[in-house]
Amino acid sequence: MAPIDSAALLDAVTFDAHGLVPAIAQDALTGEVRMLAYMTREALEATVRTGVATFWSRSRAAPWVKGETSGNTLAVREVLLDCDGDCVLLRVEPRGPTCHTGAPSCFFRAWRDGSWEEGARPLPELDGLWATLDARRRDAGAAGRSYTRQLLEAGARKIGEKLREEADELARAAESEGDDRVASEAADVVFHAMVALVSRGVAWREVLAVLARRRGVSGLVEKASRAKTEA
Repeated sequence: MAPIDSAALLDAVTFDAHGLVPAIAQDALTGEVRMLAYMTREALEATVRTGVATFWSRSRAAPWVKGETSGNTLAVREVLLDCDGDCVLLRVEPRGPTCHTGAPSCFFRAWRDGSWEEGARPLPELDGLWATLDARRRDAGAAGRSYTRQLLEAGARKIGEKLREEADELARAAESEGDDRVASEAADVVFHAMVALVSRGVAWREVLAVLARRRGVSGLVEKASRAKTEA
């Protein structure tokens, strides 16, 4: 986390009548909302000072470092405030599951078909796609009804052929076809790239981490550094 002027931050936050401000923890890489808790001035100051999410327990009336006992800490990468300064957003790097139930996120119940269903995750579309494809990989009984499973069983050569085929179709669409067609072909490329990642056991999160490291770095500089490494 980049250094933060804690005094300036605290002055910008609007605490309620109980001296609390809600704080949302969001995965810095995927965007998944991990939890909601509350902070006092002291907890927010400790978070900034240590780089580890620290909250205020309303039930125990005491400060608590998230993951202090379980080890499932939240390393804070960035602190953002909403327009009124009465809500804090922590962009975090989670270590292990965040919810005390063992779920990755505390938001795991979704209303579906007239009842609450557990096991949901507030994942962005691409993370959700990777999770779905990985589930297909682990479902041996899906071979006869899942295109993904068939691709995975066909192996790396077949997956590579499909990926090259889809990339070529995207390139041709980008040259001469409409925007809808370009979007459709790009979706096919992303899907098959995800299948390739799943086949190798490479998590989508690892790809996001690479992109995060490259952020703010000139593409020409990055390519040159890679060429030196590969040489």
